[in-house]
Amino acid sequence: MIKSMTGFGRCEVAEGQRRFVVEMKGVNHRYLDVNIRMPKKLNFFETAIRSLLKQSVQRGKVDIFITYEDLSESQVALKYNETLAGEYLKYFQQMQETFGLENDVRVSHLSRCPEVLTMEEQAVDEEELWNELKKALSGAISQFVETRSTEGENLKKDLLEKLDDMLMLTEQIEKRSPQIIAEYREKLETKVKELLEDTQIEESRIAAEVVMFADKICTDEEIVRLRSHIVHMKETLKSDENGIGRKLDFIAQEMNREANTILSKANDLETSNVGINLKTEIEKVREQIQNIE
Repeated sequence: MIKSMTGFGRCEVAEGQRRFVVEMKGVNHRYLDVNIRMPKKLNFFETAIRSLLKQSVQRGKVDIFITYEDLSESQVALKYNETLAGEYLKYFQQMQETFGLENDVRVSHLSRCPEVLTMEEQAVDEEELWNELKKALSGAISQFVETRSTEGENLKKDLLEKLDDMLMLTEQIEKRSPQIIAEYREKLETKVKELLEDTQIEESRIAAEVVMFADKICTDEEIVRLRSHIVHMKETLKSDENGIGRKLDFIAQEMNREANTILSKANDLETSNVGINLKTEIEKVREQIQNIE
């Protein structure tokens, strides 16, 4: 199935007190380039996220945005450092004795001393956390792939239409070739008659000149190869092969090479115009192919 590299996906999963929202978007890129933005708490899942994505996506620049909320009361706990509190009291006592000050330390004062009371984040079950995150990721990836597939089908339809137009243009060039030679022979005979007037024209000389001209403008090989490339691309588009973007791009390059040769050999205005139209269609095809995975 043909897939575009442009797509968007979003999924939200809320189970219990946890909520995950995953959004992703993709654009053209030569290779798979993944950029993930997520809370630091989830950083240790980065490798697993990339592995999950690679199962469904081969090419493109993909940006993934992950938001996470934990509303449970058990996510943090208050920790009391009794040893440190004792150290504070000991030094307060020393200060009283050394400087003759009143020791007016109260519990409320001691609790505000650094590190006596601290908020400590509770350990979480990584497997449970990953399973919930994976659900959100899988949902977003599924939607992402679906939008890419829909866009890919639109690209496929457009490309097949353009390839059919290219076959028609190729056929026009092929049909025009014998007419060009006949017209050249006629012009050559007329010109020679004007120059030699009543002198007898040597048919063999005319024939030899026409053969040289025909060989110079002959595009039979280029036409055959170009038609073969067009048919090959149509077959590739209709196949179930995945990741055909690079292959299509290579075929398009070969098509462009043959079209350039045909245009360079054109010694006829009509053929040149058709060749230019052919080149234009090939460029359109190449542009569209850049968006195929």
